[in-house]
Amino acid sequence: MHALLHKLKGDRAIWMTALFLGLISLLAVYSSISSLAVKRDGSTFHFLFKHALMLGSGGLIMYYASKLRFAVYSRLAQLTIWVVAGLLLLTLMLGSNINDASRWITIPIINQSFQTSDLAKVVLVAYLARVLARQHDQPWTLRDVAMKLMLPVGVICGLILPANFSTAAVLFLVCVTLMFIAEVPVKHLAVLIGSAVAAFVLLLLIADTFPDVLPRMATWAARLKAFSSGGTDPDANYQVEHAKIAIASGGLFPNGPGSGASRNWLPHPYSDMIYAFIVEEYGSILGGLGLLLLYTILLHRAVHIAKRCDKPFGSLVAVGLGLMLVIQAMINMAVAVNLVPVTGQPLPLVSMGGTSIWFTCLAIGIILSVSRGLDPSTTEKKDAKPRTATA
Repeated sequence: MHALLHKLKGDRAIWMTALFLGLISLLAVYSSISSLAVKRDGSTFHFLFKHALMLGSGGLIMYYASKLRFAVYSRLAQLTIWVVAGLLLLTLMLGSNINDASRWITIPIINQSFQTSDLAKVVLVAYLARVLARQHDQPWTLRDVAMKLMLPVGVICGLILPANFSTAAVLFLVCVTLMFIAEVPVKHLAVLIGSAVAAFVLLLLIADTFPDVLPRMATWAARLKAFSSGGTDPDANYQVEHAKIAIASGGLFPNGPGSGASRNWLPHPYSDMIYAFIVEEYGSILGGLGLLLLYTILLHRAVHIAKRCDKPFGSLVAVGLGLMLVIQAMINMAVAVNLVPVTGQPLPLVSMGGTSIWFTCLAIGIILSVSRGLDPSTTEKKDAKPRTATA
């Protein structure tokens, strides 16, 4: 283990956190996957192998992403931001439609589908960090905010919104928080938020008149109604009620891998509701608080890296991507304990998923890339020549 960590440059706490999350994912997915295997006429080993393959390839993405200089991602974000917008538009028009939501397109040749919004989240945060960094120590005008910040954020979040409201809302929240950290004037942020709210209300009014414009609106309304019912209508809040039963069955201490009975009746115990399943098998202390601690460590280290980095882009992209991953994790866990309405957000690096694991690993790899620039073992070689010359 020590030899492995020695080869992995960058923040070792983040490497260890990612490793633990991946191991937890393998155990939890293998234990909970039997219901999916029965539905799809497959074996649990088939789904476990596929999930392990995604985690393994994600680890390689994380490793190679961490080896690149983080300044490269600034340029890549600038080159790809509008390409991503085009992919999102293509997804809305031609993507796979499941439950009135067009979220997936298929990669040619390898025939692997992926959610374009997962790529868009990473690219938008990196692009926003670039714009904010280039404006560092310069005054922001309302025109600057509108053209440089509101336009890209509005376009990307607006294209995600029709198929995935929760992802668009979380991404918008992360972007506004990043702007606040970068000291964009609060009065300009208020205009940005007000404009976003007004645009959303207008969209709802249009969708109410023309239902085909926003077919997912009925789903949003049903979830809000189920959440506001406070459990008085078990049928409307089916997922959360069963998640709470699974959590209550888990108790405080671990029951052991394979002990979770909720795999037979809990909806999506391997993805959306995997947190409740983990608590059932590993207890509220080890499973529930343990996962919360791991994501807290991830955010803490991202903030620590941001504080130490002397380049504005590196600081902003590290804290932005860290916030994005941890807020998503907190929302997933909050859904399981009925603190927020059902959103369908996966638990980063834990829920069974396809290419969403790749983009989560890419985000962590970029954070590691920033930390690698702070690693004494990488900076020592840079400083060696000047010290010799001075001597």
